[in-house]
Amino acid sequence: MRSLLLLACALSRVHAFYLPGVAPKEYLENEKVEVKVNKLSSSVTQLPYDYYNLAFCKPKDLRNSVENLGEVLHGSMIQNSPYELYMQKSDFKVLCKVDLNQKQVNDFAKRIKNDYRVQMIMDNLPAATRMISELPDGKTITMYDRGYRLGFVGAKEFPGTKPGVPYLNNHLRFIIKYHRDEAFVGSRIVGFEVEAFSVRHTYKGIWGKNAQLTSVPLSPDLPPQPITEPGEYIFTYDVTWEESDIHWASRWDLYLYMGDDQIHWFSILNSLAIVLLLTGIVAMIMVRTLRRDLSRYNAEEKEELQEESGWKLVHADVLRPPPLPLLLSSTVGTGMQLLGMSCISIFCAMLGFLSPANRGGLLTATLLLFVLMGVPAGYFASRTYKSLRGAQWTTLTLLTALLYPGIVLFIFFILNFFIWGRGSSAAVPFGTIVALISMWFCISVPLVFLGAFFGFKQPLKDPPVRTNEIPRQIPLQAWYMGEAFTMLIGGILPFGAVFIELFFIMSSVWLQRFYYVFGFLALVVTILILTCAQISIVLCYFQLCNEDYNWWWRSFLNSGSAGLYLLGYSLVYFFTQLDMVGFVPCMVYFAYMAIASLLFAITTGTVGFLSSWWFVLKIYSAVKVD
Repeated sequence: MRSLLLLACALSRVHAFYLPGVAPKEYLENEKVEVKVNKLSSSVTQLPYDYYNLAFCKPKDLRNSVENLGEVLHGSMIQNSPYELYMQKSDFKVLCKVDLNQKQVNDFAKRIKNDYRVQMIMDNLPAATRMISELPDGKTITMYDRGYRLGFVGAKEFPGTKPGVPYLNNHLRFIIKYHRDEAFVGSRIVGFEVEAFSVRHTYKGIWGKNAQLTSVPLSPDLPPQPITEPGEYIFTYDVTWEESDIHWASRWDLYLYMGDDQIHWFSILNSLAIVLLLTGIVAMIMVRTLRRDLSRYNAEEKEELQEESGWKLVHADVLRPPPLPLLLSSTVGTGMQLLGMSCISIFCAMLGFLSPANRGGLLTATLLLFVLMGVPAGYFASRTYKSLRGAQWTTLTLLTALLYPGIVLFIFFILNFFIWGRGSSAAVPFGTIVALISMWFCISVPLVFLGAFFGFKQPLKDPPVRTNEIPRQIPLQAWYMGEAFTMLIGGILPFGAVFIELFFIMSSVWLQRFYYVFGFLALVVTILILTCAQISIVLCYFQLCNEDYNWWWRSFLNSGSAGLYLLGYSLVYFFTQLDMVGFVPCMVYFAYMAIASLLFAITTGTVGFLSSWWFVLKIYSAVKVD
């Protein structure tokens, strides 16, 4: 779907329209190009920090850029920097000399040992380190890794270093690619690469008067800069400009490269195989088995059916309200809220409206959509509850509006307290917390009440069968029809349809990578919905055939158990892909993955429940009942 983004960028050249955050800018020769600093991030600790949390060189006038809600929640703090770059002007400059005390040295050393990377921005393009990756067919491809390493820890394989000693990357080489075209005046920046070096700078003379570096020109023979003792540390940089054939609309391609596309297609084909298998089973049930059952049931006399067994015999109990109808109805409402939010977000991202150039846009849009989806949440919750003969509509509406968002926000606030205690920029400010709560109570809750009002006001259709006052006794069930076993089977297929794509999503979240293959994701989500619907229908039919009419919660849990598989996969991912250290980072990871698993279970369970409900109404409306 990247072609849509390219088309939009091309149209923006003639000023027809442009997508948010992707407007091109032309620079004239020797025009100043601003470099902004973003944050320090690490996949080891998952705790970002403000760039100036460390004693870097600061500009005289420190300014903060305006950030949206998504950037604040990501822990971004975008500020100006003292780097001075001018279009097409290559140069070598001394940035500054800082005198670090022992605490500042220890802070640098700690961040280096935790593998922190420095994030910068130029012309809305993040700084990146070039990597050469080899594909399975032997070809090589150039990829970008976000930011540059703050430093490294000495080892035997690094000549001139001592094992275990941290070394600071105090010299940066900016390699900036620009593109020129007859269609516009000036040059457009299409690449922002950074090469970081550790150099123990030496100088002669008096600093600030006649000092002159003796470590220039740079060479591999120069010793690296250890950061273990307080003292003077000199920061330098040089700039190289390279003209490039890359067009401005394609400058994000190397950032967005997600590996071999064959892996994604394999995921799609694997999921399609599951869907086709389930479609065949459902078709066999609907076309052959159900047609045969209906013909027999509608033709035979009531006396003859007394000795029969099957799903028709529970017609007087199949619509009996389940236990905890309030909880079930509110959960279904929240599931529809999440499903609507996810589908619209993916669709907008697939069209390019939530491009990574618009930093924080995806998270901001997702939160706003969740708030606005309060109407379908209230509507579906009220319709479900009304069908279950519920009368406590105020309690139902409040439960839908407050239960699951309250659980998520409570966990979020607890985590925010620990993150704030570590001094991380990921700690959400008080003003943002007030804004989130205001969005919840001032927008989401009223919209849930509005949806519930329309849901309760709309009349229900007459049920296809009547419910007896005395419930029918359920016969003893076989072990393979138990709730635990059906959940085990029902959850593994939906999870199996998405787990390959899930690996890329989790890598983008926890390994600081970009994810932008939303075209693939849209297909996977579509297959996931079909899989949840079909597996729930199949298991519901088998359950009714065994004269077990308690299908309401079972149909939800059968497909919703995919959330348990996601939680289990998060454990596997933690031990095989991540190198987290510390109590707070591990707590943040497992808490967020627990939230993700809960929301995934609610969404998949809702799809399974509504599909089974539709199936039950269809089959029993076709039966002649005395």
